[in-house]
Formats: sequence, C-alpha cells, structure tokens
Amino acid sequence: MLLEIRDLRVSVDGAEILKGVSLAVAPGQVHAIMGPNGSGKSTLANVIAGRPGYDVTGGDVVYDGESLLDMTPDERALAGVFLAFQYPVELPGVRNRQFLKSAMDARRERAGHDNLSAREFDKMYREAVREVEIGEELMKRGVNEGFSGGEKKRSEMLQLTLIDPRLALLDETDSGLDIDALRLVAGIVNRRRRPDNATVLVTHYQRILGHITPDYVHVLLDGKIAQSGGRELALKLEEKGYEWLKEGS
Repeated sequence: MLLEIRDLRVSVDGAEILKGVSLAVAPGQVHAIMGPNGSGKSTLANVIAGRPGYDVTGGDVVYDGESLLDMTPDERALAGVFLAFQYPVELPGVRNRQFLKSAMDARRERAGHDNLSAREFDKMYREAVREVEIGEELMKRGVNEGFSGGEKKRSEMLQLTLIDPRLALLDETDSGLDIDALRLVAGIVNRRRRPDNATVLVTHYQRILGHITPDYVHVLLDGKIAQSGGRELALKLEEKGYEWLKEGS
C-alpha cells in the first residue's frame, strides 16, 4: 500500500475530530472522501500532510512503509506528499517560477538527480502553464498574490502538474469552480493517474465525481468512516443526502 491510515484519532483544542479512521490507498488508485461540513474531511487531509495545529492522540499514518507522524511537513513533501489547500494561501514576494523550480529541484535532489537547467525548467513550465490554462502574466506575481479563488485553484494544479507527487491530497479543490474549471481540474487528475501514484480527493459534493471515477468513496460522519463503496455511493448520497446514512447508523 502507498498510504495506510490505522485507527487514526485526532483532536483540536481538546475536541476529538477524528475518532478512529482506517483506510488503505494502493498505488494507481483514486479515493474520494465525502461528508458533511464538520465531519473531519479536511482534518484528515491536513494531518496526513503534517499541517500544524492538530494533536494526533492515537493510531498511525503510514506512507510507503514509513510513519508520516515521525516526519516534518517538509520531509513529507520531499517524500512525495502534496496537499492542495481548500483555501490556498498567498506568499507575497515569492515568485511563482522561483517557488516551483525550488520545489522541483528539492525533490530531484532527494532522488539523487541533478537540478533542472533553466532551459529544461522553462520548457516544462510553459507546457504546464498551457495545460492548466493560466495566464503567464499572473505567474509573474508572488504565489497566489491577488489571485481570484479560481485562479488559486489553477495555480495549485500547476504545482501538482510540475511537482508530480506520489500522493496528492486535494482538499475540496472543486469548491467554487465553474463547470469549465471543474472539467480542467478533473482532466489533470485523470491524466496524472498512473500505477506509481495515488490521489485522495476530499469533496463535499459528488459533481467532480462525474468527471473523475474513483476506485473507492468513503463517507466520513462525526469523525468516523460510516460507509465505503464505489461511485454509486456518491450518487446515492446526491439523491438521499447524508441524513440517509445518519439515520441508518
């Protein structure tokens, strides 16, 4: 397995958010995590990536055979864990090109490869900018500086495309996107699907799953996985809502 979450328990300010979550993600798979607001979806993604502010009180998160809980956030990123934020942050003064080349070179250095030459990076960068359909003028700014919500999501898809992580955690990347942007994001996720990587897609609605077919759908309710299944589970949730599962629990 690429990712194994074992009876994970997480608290924030003394309140238990995740109450024993377990799931396994194999290479080549796409898993969707669904659930109502406050169910723990974003907490799960943030804990895997190592975002501060969460207290892991039990269980483990194992990535490629090693516990992520023993790694700092930058060590997790270098190992190939990528988090696309629900609310992408701005980094004023940090140029996009500089940020992306530094990230790519850091990953390459850890793998024992030479840094990209300016020419090599420029070719890859321009191809990726065209793929995510983001204006080059925007990319001359600091990371996400002055970007609209949709532009920030495209910027993160540019990062995903260039950094090419083994494990992509997409925290409500579909939130606030119009239909064209939604199709673009879904297309990028579908194109990067390979036998050596995996994607965990956190979403509130099933509409993005009309463009991405997940291997598994997991429904989080009150900090626990209430049910798992295929895409048909997402369609049933769209029809009946989360109350259907709450009533059956």
